[in-house]
Amino acid sequence: MGKSKTTKFKRPQFNAVGLPVKAVKEEDEEEDHGDDGCPAAELLEKLQSPSADVREFACASISRVVQQSQTIPGFLQRDAVKRLGPMLLDSSVAVRETATGALRNLSACGGQEVCEDMVKHDVMTPLTALLRECCSGFDTATMLMKDQKNAVEDVANEAVNLLWNLCESSNQALSVFNKSGLLDVVIQCLERHPNNVELAISAAHCLHIVTEDNPELLCSINTAVLRALENVLLSSQPSMAHTLLRTLAAGTLWNMKGNLPAANQAQTLNAVVATLSQCLETDAGMLIPELQQAEETRHQNAPVAADTEDNTCAEFAAEEMDEEEEPLKQKKNGKATRVNNDFSDFLPRGKEELREATALLTAQQTSLEIIVNMCCSDDPSDDEWEESSSSDESEMGPDGLCDGVSNLMSPLCLSAEVHGALINHSIPEKVLKKTQFPKKEAMDVCHQNPSWKGLIKRMQRVQSRALTCLHSILSTMDAESLGGASALQEAAQHLSTLVFGAADISKDEEFLEAVISAMRSLLQMIASKNIPQCMTPQQLMSLSEAATRCDVVSVRVNAVAILGITGSTLAKEKGTAETLQMIGSALLQVATRDSDLVVNGEALDALFDVFADGDEAETAAKNIQLLPALKSLQPVFKAKIRKEGRGKYTPQQLCVLDNIKINLRRFIGYLEKVMKK
Repeated sequence: MGKSKTTKFKRPQFNAVGLPVKAVKEEDEEEDHGDDGCPAAELLEKLQSPSADVREFACASISRVVQQSQTIPGFLQRDAVKRLGPMLLDSSVAVRETATGALRNLSACGGQEVCEDMVKHDVMTPLTALLRECCSGFDTATMLMKDQKNAVEDVANEAVNLLWNLCESSNQALSVFNKSGLLDVVIQCLERHPNNVELAISAAHCLHIVTEDNPELLCSINTAVLRALENVLLSSQPSMAHTLLRTLAAGTLWNMKGNLPAANQAQTLNAVVATLSQCLETDAGMLIPELQQAEETRHQNAPVAADTEDNTCAEFAAEEMDEEEEPLKQKKNGKATRVNNDFSDFLPRGKEELREATALLTAQQTSLEIIVNMCCSDDPSDDEWEESSSSDESEMGPDGLCDGVSNLMSPLCLSAEVHGALINHSIPEKVLKKTQFPKKEAMDVCHQNPSWKGLIKRMQRVQSRALTCLHSILSTMDAESLGGASALQEAAQHLSTLVFGAADISKDEEFLEAVISAMRSLLQMIASKNIPQCMTPQQLMSLSEAATRCDVVSVRVNAVAILGITGSTLAKEKGTAETLQMIGSALLQVATRDSDLVVNGEALDALFDVFADGDEAETAAKNIQLLPALKSLQPVFKAKIRKEGRGKYTPQQLCVLDNIKINLRRFIGYLEKVMKK
């Protein structure tokens, strides 16, 4: 049925100099917080100091303090944005960097409202000027500082990250980006990739965001932009940082697909998919232990104090990584989206191996999200009822359909070019492989090393994204493309192992949502091909019970659908009445007791499928008293739609619920005839 919508996630809270929130709380508590316990007034006053060191200190302090969200209103009330804005063009490069970092943190920790407020207070004007000045000074700075850290590029990196935050959260910022020619500036930062991959990655993240669903910008794409992206795609550096860079460039080119020269479209598409395929080939479970061992070997002769300092900072970073993302609003068209949650540039310089591992996992997560987007239609009707019922409109007359529902129910399809590229580069097989649990060796390494602990959630997130990606692939490809009956059965067995091999499948909602949606799509495909199902009745009931305890509506919906798919298949076989009774009783309980109408509707729809036909189904229906149960439920369901529907559910959802209500009346009539036999 509907595509699973991929959730957005918050970026982590870090400051400009790399100290996580928890690392600075004690220090902040020791400061004089002035009025209302907020140090804003004093710190903002110091921005006017004639001493560059004092101004730098003030900016760095603001970077730290604004990570505690309760302090942000105090800064905004005192015009922090207007007062920090001029600091972006300060005569001191160090002040520029820390001021940009302060605004970057303000945008990251304050969220969408703060970003919009920053744009409203015209932060884009000094930011644009700063970026242009940085880019014009790249070559000069490189010549003057061949053996030193390039300060101009460090400022540019902070500025691009700030720009990325603002454009992701504010339509007005995106409009300024389009009109101010900032695309060329960001491309210049991208072109620094041979010497500064960190800056190039920030630029690539920004490009990936601003080119998504932005026709105004895409119209201005020229050959220089395409050439810069293709140069990145064709680069051959083996590091994981460059793998991430190439992945982001591939995603940007995919966003631009409609504006590519016709003669180059097929070739570019193939290069994009080849890049994603290459990224997914690397086994993080094997690489992470190797990288950690390399770190240990490298540090054996390192000074103890420096090593301890690096580890302490990295451990703080790991704590933040554990908390870095939480679900937010979802994209209407089902496409996977990314926000500025990259934190690798904040890891200590002494943690190169950890940075490499982080870059790989970020690249693989991004690759999977891009493939999900490839499998999503751009039709506006994709804003469908994700938890929608699979009402069988083929059995309903015209009066049973609302306008537009036929579009909602139509299967997705891939273009021949995309389909061919995904198959040619073995994307389905590679995605399936990524759905496996993270390897024990890698998990052990991360558990044993506090500074690596944050990678655990990253590995788990790659697995969940792979499951969502598998669901999208199953929704858009036919069985033959995926290897036929034997390959589908193997995949089904694998998914069953994932579900019932987890320690507690009800605890990790993100994993449960992803694996159950993938399983639903796979079982539906298997059923349509009359391939024997692989789940036992006991497994079905276990799955249903776990899903019932889950707060995520889509999990409950997909679990109910799986019961319906399996039950309708079993109804065609002999000697299955007892199992059908078990399934029917479970579905009746959900249809009656679940608090969400969407779930009630899916359970009823599944009952229609399971008990639609066959001697085994008739026997089971009589034994569980299905007819009187549905007769009792009918007025309650109708009243619930009337009472709750209009304010709580979308027009599409209500439309499907109305169809189920009609089908319920018809199904009761069908059962009445059957029971009279």
